[in-house]
Amino acid sequence: MRLYILSLAYILVASSCQNLKQEQKALEQMPQTAYIYVLGIAQDAGYPQANCQKECCSEAWINLKTRKHATSLALVDPATNQYWLFEATPDFKYQLRTIQEAAQTTELPNGIFLTHGHIGHYSGLMHLGKEVIGAKAVNTYVMPRMKMFLTTNGPWSQLVAKENISLISLRNNEPLELNAKINVTPFTVPHRDEFTETVEFKIVGPHKSLLFIPDIDKWEKWEKNIIEETKKVDLVLIDGTFFADGEIPGRDMSAIPHPFIQETMSLFKQESDHEKNKVWFIHFNHTNPTLKDNSKARKEIEENGFNICYEGQIIKL
Repeated sequence: MRLYILSLAYILVASSCQNLKQEQKALEQMPQTAYIYVLGIAQDAGYPQANCQKECCSEAWINLKTRKHATSLALVDPATNQYWLFEATPDFKYQLRTIQEAAQTTELPNGIFLTHGHIGHYSGLMHLGKEVIGAKAVNTYVMPRMKMFLTTNGPWSQLVAKENISLISLRNNEPLELNAKINVTPFTVPHRDEFTETVEFKIVGPHKSLLFIPDIDKWEKWEKNIIEETKKVDLVLIDGTFFADGEIPGRDMSAIPHPFIQETMSLFKQESDHEKNKVWFIHFNHTNPTLKDNSKARKEIEENGFNICYEGQIIKL
């Protein structure tokens, strides 16, 4: 028995040391220049979605490894020890912890960029309030209607009044320089703007640029051409909320007019493999079969030359 206990202890210590070595190796392999870290890929409510009893969420309720956080990115610059979040989601606490560990810091972000006033994109701000972190003046980058919304509606107005967040105004199509090598440009897009406008972001780093477009109505409603905009950058992280029409039985999907992934792929059909390969789908609804590893949807996307964002993905800028 004593020999068994000693052997077990040795195995546990060895296993612990191995895990520490793997974690250290992972940290050493992190980029030394600016990069994007994908913190979440699901639609606002995450995956699985609350009260979903359907087959689409059944596995995710049982298997923790299949769960997905709401869509969010971190922009990290190791050279200056700075990082910024794009979106403050309901999964804020997990995503904050993830990027702090990856960036080897305990500091709060140098800023948070918000796209619009739907729950998956701003409600995580609550963690900055007195009930949780009690943060001090975290820069929160917003467009005019979003600024008004946060200032005049509780409980968000309390964050402003108590200076947990400091609202920084953005202007459409005007670049904001974050440091000497990184800038961010907001641009408005058509979406369901019940409370605020909707903006997406162009992020430009030392070597690469990308578009972050997690939420938009049908492409034809936008005054710009997504194909032409894709040609101007190195990557686009693009609205993949639904894979195809009919995905939500019993609902008129024209009332939630995201571009279906199949529509986007069809739009790019005549483009080169190089342009298709720039496209990474993100922001998947819980009904979207793309969330399942071995689905026909994933195979169709990949076989057509497009890509699927994943949590923990690192994109060097």
